[in-house]
Amino acid sequence: MIERNGHHRQDCDPDQWWSRRPIGVKIVLGIIFAAAGIALIGLFGLLIMSLWNALMPDIFGLKTISYWQAWGLFLLSFIFFKGFGGSHSRTEHRRKTQLRRHIHTVMENENAGTGDDPSETGSSQ
Repeated sequence: MIERNGHHRQDCDPDQWWSRRPIGVKIVLGIIFAAAGIALIGLFGLLIMSLWNALMPDIFGLKTISYWQAWGLFLLSFIFFKGFGGSHSRTEHRRKTQLRRHIHTVMENENAGTGDDPSETGSSQ
C-alpha cells in the first residue's frame, strides 16, 4: 500500500529498515555508533572529575582527583550502591514473577466471587 507521501508502509517498519541496508552502510553506522559510545564514556569520566574538583575541595576540603581516579570513584560507588547484580537480578525477577502470580490469583478469586466470569450464565432466578 502506498501512502500519501509516496512511500510504502513497509519502509517505516523498524524491523525491516535494518535488514534492507547494504553491508557497507551497516559497517559505517556501526563505526559511528561505536565512536559516539566511546566519546560519551570518555565525557562521563570527565564530567565526574570536573564535578568532584569543582565541588568537593571547596565544600569539604578534599583533594582534587585525576581522570582515572574519577573512574575509580565511579566504579567504587557503583559497587557500593548497586552491587554486581548477579543474585540480586534473579531475586528481583523471582519477586516480580511471584507478585504477578499473586495478582492473577487475586483477580481470578474476585471474578469468581462476584459472578463476573463470562463463562458463567446469568440464570440464577
